[in-house]
Amino acid sequence: MQIVVTLDCVDTEAQAGFWLAALAPLDYPRGFHGPPYLSLVGPAPAPTLLLQRVPEPKQGKNRMHLDLDFGTADLASEVNRLERLGAVRLSEELEEHGYRWIVVADPEGNEFCVFKPPHSTKVERTN
Repeated sequence: MQIVVTLDCVDTEAQAGFWLAALAPLDYPRGFHGPPYLSLVGPAPAPTLLLQRVPEPKQGKNRMHLDLDFGTADLASEVNRLERLGAVRLSEELEEHGYRWIVVADPEGNEFCVFKPPHSTKVERTN
């Protein structure tokens, strides 16, 4: 099974530049490029990020977004790095159920969260 997350954007090249730099700690290389698509392939088991060129800019709140754990407890430093790449901070640090996160947006306004899970995170599957 493979998971691909598709992100609509007006400028796929500019967005690829931002997301390649943002995801550099996770080693995402460029993959398939055939307009209107440009993919950034995550190392297994990470999902592929598929950038899809669309004519209209983002409007309203995302119905789905990325939550990124860069493996650091210093969320502010990570968000500062992303801001230097063109991201915009949308919230202060938030906390719930031991998770800490900061909401940011990429250069086209797509929201995502930089988060730190609690010390012990065990994901349980329910069927």
